Amino acid sequence: MKAAETMTIGEAAARSGVPAKTIRFYEEAGIIKPAARGENRYRAYGAPDVHTLRFIHRARSLGFALKEVAALLALYRHRRRASRDVKKLALRHVAALDRKIAELTAIRNTISTLAEQCHGDHRPECPILDDLGAATH
Repeated sequence: MKAAETMTIGEAAARSGVPAKTIRFYEEAGIIKPAARGENRYRAYGAPDVHTLRFIHRARSLGFALKEVAALLALYRHRRRASRDVKKLALRHVAALDRKIAELTAIRNTISTLAEQCHGDHRPECPILDDLGAATH
């Protein structure tokens, strides 16, 4: 692709790994600026747009929320940024992931314990269903 060459949303989607529907969503949400329109009124994307979409795709694959992605993009674009700002955002994300891992581990352990208590036979008694049906925990 030449520096000035443009591509359709479908081509940008294929090159970035971000579905066209998601690209339109990112535009509507203000995560990326709306694409330029060609004379045919179709969205026109360039290599920098694909690079930005890849950046967003990678950040989302690491679990960053859209608000965090927007902040990361702003920091990425600001070449005089302080790396401590980026690190601070990343460490906040790590802390949130740690909380989520702890929550999921607790859920997993509860379900595992209930499954161990269930005989899993022909009888109707089931601690799993008893726990789910209990009024309070």
